[in-house]
This record gives sequence, C-alpha cells and structure tokens, in this order.
Amino acid sequence: MSATETIEATTAEQTGADGTPLRVTATPAALALIEELKAEYGPVMFHQSGGCCDGSSPMCYPKGDFIVGDGDVHLGQVGGADFYISRSQFEVWKHTHIMLDVVPGRGGMFSLENGREKRFHIRSRLFTQAENDALGGACQL
Repeated sequence: MSATETIEATTAEQTGADGTPLRVTATPAALALIEELKAEYGPVMFHQSGGCCDGSSPMCYPKGDFIVGDGDVHLGQVGGADFYISRSQFEVWKHTHIMLDVVPGRGGMFSLENGREKRFHIRSRLFTQAENDALGGACQL
C-alpha cells in the first residue's frame, strides 16, 4: 500500500453496543467480497489461525463447515459473518485491532474466495492504552 493510499473502514475507535472498542472491522472491499460469497454460499464465517502463514490470511468458510470449539475465541462480526481466532493466537494478538481487507492474489485452498484472483488479508494495529483498558478482556471465549 502506498503512503498516499488510505483504507476506508469501520474504525477501531468505534465501539460495540456495550461500549467496548471493536476488535475486528472490515474495509468496504472486504464487505463487498463477503456479500459476493454470501450470495453464492449463504452465511459465511471466518477463522484466523496461527498456522504456517502466521495469520495474515484468514480462512472463510460456509457457516457451520468449520467447527469452532474451546480452542477458539469469537472476536466479533464483519459483514454479518462471525470472526474467530485460535485461542493461542488471541493470547499474542489480544492487544491488536484487526481489519479485514482484500488484496490481489489467490485465497487459501479451502477458503471460499479462492479462484477469484483476490483474497482476504489482515491489517492490524495495537490498541491504545485507553482501548485496552476499555476492553478489559471482553470477548466471547
């Protein structure tokens, strides 16, 4: 991304209904791709794992095709799609705001966007101290 390029998105400074900062948001390009996938596959969900790629490319699945369990943390929703992260990765990233974006390229082999010549990509930033204080560990475990 060039220094002059900006990403419009729901910002981490916005808060959820309970007043806590949002842990995950999405760019308009990501929201458009989510809608495209939902039109083809129905409801979808995301899972962010540590894996070999250290989490820069989340996987998008039809809702219910990936079984989440005690080893996963629900970060929130983007475009009506639940977004989960592995508990071990959450422990490393719990002070980080995640923004779902889209970049050119191939998606993960099992991710729904594969073959569209664009893929989901994670951008992130650390929460401010005030945001960390407001979060107080709040998320569905």
